[in-house]
Amino acid sequence: MQQFLRLFLLFFFISITKTVAQQRFSTFEIEAPQLQTKKKIWIYLPLNYEKSNKKYPVIYMHDAQNLFDKAASYAGEWNIDETLDSLKAKVIIIGIAHGNEKRIDELTPYKNEKHGGGNANAYLEFIVKTLKPYVDATYRTKTNTKNTGIFGSSLGGLVSFYAALQYPEVFGKVGCFSPAFWINKKEIFQKMEDTQKFTTKIYLLCGDKEDDGAMVSDMKEMETLINSKRCECKKLNKSVIVKEGKHNEKLWRNAFAKAYLWLF
Repeated sequence: MQQFLRLFLLFFFISITKTVAQQRFSTFEIEAPQLQTKKKIWIYLPLNYEKSNKKYPVIYMHDAQNLFDKAASYAGEWNIDETLDSLKAKVIIIGIAHGNEKRIDELTPYKNEKHGGGNANAYLEFIVKTLKPYVDATYRTKTNTKNTGIFGSSLGGLVSFYAALQYPEVFGKVGCFSPAFWINKKEIFQKMEDTQKFTTKIYLLCGDKEDDGAMVSDMKEMETLINSKRCECKKLNKSVIVKEGKHNEKLWRNAFAKAYLWLF
């Protein structure tokens, strides 16, 4: 009986150790004075980070609740840590938890007559002036533009695209999944039109079953506008339309690896 108990405890310990080892992310909180709140931040460090002295690119991602942990997600997770581990990716991910009822405010650049919002300038200022300096001081990061990305889906895709226009000297690479251009369409297209130089590397993606077709047409329209600002020969943007793709975590989870590999 004692031997059985010892074996049980041993296997239980191994199981717990394995579970902890598989949790390839951690969290911390940081003051966000621009938003008058605290923000929960989720961080992924590449394999063997502790055993090296290398510096790594950083991707800032929105809606962190949906990136790593199914239990924290609203409708499934992206499996970011498992995906990057499988690729042996040399990148740091900084996931920013959305503000729940303030999500629309934080992730929309302009106020929408029906849905409100329009506080993305403060949200991005938090990332650029508070969070990024902390991350760069705490972790071994490559701090320049070409090694700093921003990535999101839906409203997160919208605010990531806006970040490229608002802070081109900070974000050199953008992942833009199912961008909700519709909520600020007039303003975001005008801002892109007014942009004289656009050098950001950008990956656009949506599914053809997300809505009544407006998502696809808006994305194609934006791609045309981007191409009017630079030569397509530079191959700085890629646009993907997923057949039968719907507006959900499954679409974004399945597309993340290819987007990451193309961007980095």
